[in-house]
Amino acid sequence: MFELLSEPRKDPILSLSAAYKDDPRTNKLDLGIGVYRNNDGITPVMAAVKAAEQYLLENQPSKAYVGLAGDEIFNEAITHLLLAGTEAEHRAIALQTPGASGALRMLADLIRQTKPDTTVWISDPGYVNHRPIMEAAGLKVRSYPYFDPNTKTLNEAAMLAQFAQLGPDDILLLHGCCHNPTGVDLEFSHWQQIASMSQKQGFLPFIDIAYQGFGDGLEQDLKGLQHVVDQVEEVLITTSCSKNFGLYRERTGAAVLVAKDKQTASKARSRMFEIVRANYTMPPDHGSAIVAHILTTPELKQQWLQELNTMLTRIKGLRTSLRTQFQAKTGEDRFAFFEHHKGMFSVTGLSTEQINRLREEFGIYIVGDSRVNVAGMQEQAIPYLIDSFLAVGA
Repeated sequence: MFELLSEPRKDPILSLSAAYKDDPRTNKLDLGIGVYRNNDGITPVMAAVKAAEQYLLENQPSKAYVGLAGDEIFNEAITHLLLAGTEAEHRAIALQTPGASGALRMLADLIRQTKPDTTVWISDPGYVNHRPIMEAAGLKVRSYPYFDPNTKTLNEAAMLAQFAQLGPDDILLLHGCCHNPTGVDLEFSHWQQIASMSQKQGFLPFIDIAYQGFGDGLEQDLKGLQHVVDQVEEVLITTSCSKNFGLYRERTGAAVLVAKDKQTASKARSRMFEIVRANYTMPPDHGSAIVAHILTTPELKQQWLQELNTMLTRIKGLRTSLRTQFQAKTGEDRFAFFEHHKGMFSVTGLSTEQINRLREEFGIYIVGDSRVNVAGMQEQAIPYLIDSFLAVGA
């Protein structure tokens, strides 16, 4: 039977990571897969996470099933983390999921069951997993203009013109902050326009916020999202604890649904339970228990916030170093976009030929769409990176 299967297309990021591991060169740089690394090239376990794990080791009474919703303390804490201070918090429900990808798929299935002819609009370019997840759920997917490759900025006019054409049969999938892959974020004025358009035109905002805390700060990164949920009756949200808690391998995320009232939200939650049961029955516990303990323990939460701020400060510092060192080397400021972009990633505009040369000649691994993981760099490697970029004609 299985010989009938066609050859699968390789994942552009995971296959690149495998090639990097097989490369014997000592000066190689992995700027592909989206993980934060410190200046020693390590993705560290946060001290607050270790403290929470020690608490769980000593106090967790059971390893019994957690149920379809996952950890309810986690669900409440994540909802509060995202929606604190908004009226929408009182008409929202959340379910713990296996990472943000699990949340995306759950909500895609919910959309399919509720309104199967819906079209989901994703940014161009966008997160590599948005389209396949939506299409696997049987939804129609189209792209809206987002990034201007010439200026490395938002293609504002074209984006808003497309948004103006959306209606009740459309869902607008947005990055809450730290746009992946471009690093170009919406301004608050854009969020205001989106909320107003949604009210008038009837499309549903779907906000994926996987990098909260890596842009301008934990609360600042929520400004647009919180404005939308307070202005629009129905909003879908997916979130991840991979980056801001460093829990990549624990696959800890959540799907949040904001409805016009709590009764409607509860009805949707019951349908989400059916989807969970048919897919994975219930999520893993360890990561959510860690997050729940941190967010409900004041001293641990404060420690986590300090560590998160340290990571944010380092990412911003790397962006500034890239800009200033490129400028010093070339006498030009055409790499200023590194400092202007936000979050882990930037799209550089390198050609396929340049990307291939960087990998083959210099051991620098970059995703095919020219996305660079700034948060994975080490300060001491920046001069080598700059020389390599210029050597291939960047």
